[in-house]
Amino acid sequence: MAEHNDLGRAGEELAVAELKKMGYEILYTNWRFGNDEVDIIAKESDMIVFAEVKTRQTNFFGEPETFVNKKKQLFLIRAANKYAEKFDIYNEFRFDIVSVLFNSKQQDVKVIKDAFQAGM
Repeated sequence: MAEHNDLGRAGEELAVAELKKMGYEILYTNWRFGNDEVDIIAKESDMIVFAEVKTRQTNFFGEPETFVNKKKQLFLIRAANKYAEKFDIYNEFRFDIVSVLFNSKQQDVKVIKDAFQAGM
């Protein structure tokens, strides 16, 4: 398996652990519908949270969360709408980004709540 896949998987595991520590209930990881995927779908109180995990070994080229561009946001919004339709969900939902810096010297996980809006 490619090294970047291993890094991404490790970042997602750290993200799940951090979200659980913060009180999120993890509903799904790597939820797919067609070509769309959401890294983590969770529940915080009555809020459904669609979380994108971005993992990098360094922030030399920018913080991991800055790599969730508009195109990726549109894919996440589309997947969230498919999820809500498939499971007949009427709860409020939001989009979080979990930014992970992970290498042999550091392990930094940052949760950015309500990182972007569906209407943007």
